[in-house]
Amino acid sequence: MSINNQVLSDFIKTVEPSQAFWALQDPKSEEWLIVDSINFEQTDVMPLWSTKEQAQSHCNGEWSEYSVAEITLSDWLEYWVEDLNQDNIIIGVNWHDEQDCEELELAEFTQALIEIEAL
Repeated sequence: MSINNQVLSDFIKTVEPSQAFWALQDPKSEEWLIVDSINFEQTDVMPLWSTKEQAQSHCNGEWSEYSVAEITLSDWLEYWVEDLNQDNIIIGVNWHDEQDCEELELAEFTQALIEIEAL
């Protein structure tokens, strides 16, 4: 795998065995958590985590009404990519509160997932 980014590389290594990762979803509205980018003006980010525990640790404060939801790699590739691309959403990899977070273009993130799906 030709990933230069350590954060993405660590994410992929964790996700590879289960072929799944985690996001936050509002159980009432079924809306997924989308936040403002830390690094880019007027850009929306979908935070994703490689473990359920990491995602769960963010279900507090302003996100306390959200719950952790699994996204399988196959579902990501089949359903998510096109919609997120149309909405110009980028991906926050293993998002942290109030810190600089790794934000990736959807294509770069998805390419890394495609590489592990092929294994």
